[in-house]
Amino acid sequence: MSSIRRNCKVQVPLFPVAGKVSRAKAPEYTFKEPEYLRELIARCALVRIHMTDDQEFEGHVEFFDATFIRLTREGEPNLFLYKQDIKYLAEITGAKA
Repeated sequence: MSSIRRNCKVQVPLFPVAGKVSRAKAPEYTFKEPEYLRELIARCALVRIHMTDDQEFEGHVEFFDATFIRLTREGEPNLFLYKQDIKYLAEITGAKA
């Protein structure tokens, strides 16, 4: 099986050629973060947020802004967490509000 299209005027490889490096850079920001946070709010999904200082918090994302996320917790005070201090956010699967 050939990796080059035969019916084209220009011969274009179907698969990347070994040793060739793509010149296109990945975008620095994809703008998917607000979309994902809105989805978490709409589904009232339970999340675990890991902070850069190794603290962990569980709750529901109630609101977000360009600089912080409001985490609503049951039986504990709500938190405003700065995005710059968040290592990562993980959705807790199988949990429903």
